[in-house]
Amino acid sequence: MSYRRRPDLLALSTALPLVLAAGTAARAEDIKLDEITVSSPSPIVSRPAAAPASGTGFPIGVLPVVTNTFSPVTVVTQEQIARDQPRTLGDALFDRPGISSTTYAPGAASRPIIRGLDNARVRIQENGIVNGGVSDLGEDHTVPVNPLVADRLEVIRGPATLRYGSGAIGGVVSAENNRVPTYIPANGYAGQVTTGYSTVDNGRLGAATVDAGKDGFAVHADGFKTASDSYVIPGGIQRNSYNESQGGSIGVSAIGDRGFVGVAFSHYDAIYAIPGGEAEQARTRLTPNQDRVISRGEIRPLGGPFEAIRYWAGYSVYRHDEIGIGGDGIEGQQAIFKNREGEIRIEAQHVPVFTALGTLTGAIGVQADRRAINTQLEAFLPRTDSRSGAVYVFEQLEVLPGTRLQAAGRIEGDRVRSTAALFPGDYLPVEGEDPFTYRLTRRFAPKSASAGVLQDLPYGFVASLTGSYVERAPTGYELFSQGPHDATATFEIGDPRLRLERARTVEASIRHGDGPLRFEATGYYTRYTGFIYKRLTGNLCDDDFASCGTGDELRQIVYSQQNATFYGAELIGQYDALPVGNGFIGVEGQFDFVRAKFDDGTNVPRIPPYRLGGGVYLRADGWFARVNLLHAFAQTKIAPFETDTAGYDDLRAELSYTKAVDPAVYGASEVTLGLQGRNLLDADIRNAASFKKDEVLLPGRNVRLFLTAKF
Repeated sequence: MSYRRRPDLLALSTALPLVLAAGTAARAEDIKLDEITVSSPSPIVSRPAAAPASGTGFPIGVLPVVTNTFSPVTVVTQEQIARDQPRTLGDALFDRPGISSTTYAPGAASRPIIRGLDNARVRIQENGIVNGGVSDLGEDHTVPVNPLVADRLEVIRGPATLRYGSGAIGGVVSAENNRVPTYIPANGYAGQVTTGYSTVDNGRLGAATVDAGKDGFAVHADGFKTASDSYVIPGGIQRNSYNESQGGSIGVSAIGDRGFVGVAFSHYDAIYAIPGGEAEQARTRLTPNQDRVISRGEIRPLGGPFEAIRYWAGYSVYRHDEIGIGGDGIEGQQAIFKNREGEIRIEAQHVPVFTALGTLTGAIGVQADRRAINTQLEAFLPRTDSRSGAVYVFEQLEVLPGTRLQAAGRIEGDRVRSTAALFPGDYLPVEGEDPFTYRLTRRFAPKSASAGVLQDLPYGFVASLTGSYVERAPTGYELFSQGPHDATATFEIGDPRLRLERARTVEASIRHGDGPLRFEATGYYTRYTGFIYKRLTGNLCDDDFASCGTGDELRQIVYSQQNATFYGAELIGQYDALPVGNGFIGVEGQFDFVRAKFDDGTNVPRIPPYRLGGGVYLRADGWFARVNLLHAFAQTKIAPFETDTAGYDDLRAELSYTKAVDPAVYGASEVTLGLQGRNLLDADIRNAASFKKDEVLLPGRNVRLFLTAKF
């Protein structure tokens, strides 16, 4: 199918929910689903939650659609995580509309990409606090967050991201769990154990969470361990792709009638290999290790101007070594990355104000963070210290029943300090001269604002329209990079003169979350001024700048700035077509695309392809079955020095059975056993958004056995 016909697919896909909606209105049976409460989009909380919105009890296989937010929020429930058993956030989100991932080391280092944006523009957090790793510095670096112990994953796009700062200009990926306990289980304790095995990589995993409490105190503990061999690809094995990880957490809280306060400690460590190219030949492997302390709390005063005051705080110490065979032929440490990072955010929600126009609710927040990155040996970034502080405000006005307006604003103060280097204009060495280096401090004051309207429509539909203006300060590695990064096979050069990046976005959405039809469709348009990106120069280097132009190992990358335009759409939906037992047979579909061009007519690098998918499912009497095909079109809209990426078909299937059991007999209240298949056609799957897509295939045919027990 040619590229010219793809907009027709968008039109047909967008029209499908409207056709199905006519059948929805005519059906007498209405399915009322539990409300999906998400925590990340807005600091305005209508009521305190008695228990975490973990998705526990949400019907298996039902598409969760959040209808009460001004921008669409993708939610992956605890049930879905237990069935998919992803080992990285990228694995968990790779096939969601509008989301892809880097897949640099599948199953180990795979960072989410949102609407074609990644790294510095996508904030990854856990329980509201930044993850504290260095995954934004390089695609080969893992995110030290394991989704197996999450209650849910939330992906926020659009104006709501300004709550978290300019580093979230592309979106926020939030892993939510109860590591800092916020409730006491109704029966005094609750938990879940999951385990599984995958054939494609001899993968083994296990994870467990438990919550308990009494007399105003609650505790939480969790742990996980995963391991896999190098995975199979069509016709062979993707060498040097093994991985192993383990970790856990323990937390305690004091909980009362007017709020709570708690603290948790967590540990993460892993070892994983980098497949493909020079990294594979050098047997490169990384050993991330992180210790993290987080605290959060809430107080609800009996009187005064504020109905709730909340805080989040965290501090983490992270390190990884990059080990492999160096240029001297000796195996050992080739690079060391260290990161110390702390963050605190305080929000105060004022009492409702009743005006002539309607009820006004809102919150004001302050945020501060500091990050110190230190690299050693053949690392590309000198020691860098970053600090920022911000104040922001969200206000929401209900002018009529079903009509809500929201406005938000944020102003930051950012400071970045490191050692800068000046390179020749052609980024080729001058004989006898080294780049001039000097200490430099850059200061920025990014400002952001957004406004939106959320409107209830007949038959349970909800529409939203939002606009935003966001400024982003360049990061330390975009300003100060100046050396080789062997794991990614790149020689990276920053630009200390980079300016603020500015984005103007308009986004429209329509959603339906209850009854037999569940869907959301979103379109967006973003205009960037001074878009910062990694530009391939075409030069090759070895391990120092003097070799650039004559080397043959590392691709030279320069952080550059240019105006750009992004636009796209995302659609996903389900329709319960025929009643069967106490459930349904239904159909589902999805479509997404992003188009990104610079003003000079060239394409933005590493943009995910158009994708179209659909299938059928059965959900009844404890059984769940699904067959689904996702087609990715060929990506031919490429940047200079990139290559075309062929399309692929990913055929997936699942069969599972869930049964309630007697806890007194089995020690569990519910057990789920199932099989899930991915890439059942054993297709060659290459990720167009990956730096290594020409060297690394994604896993071939895979069958996963999973078992989950709740108690």
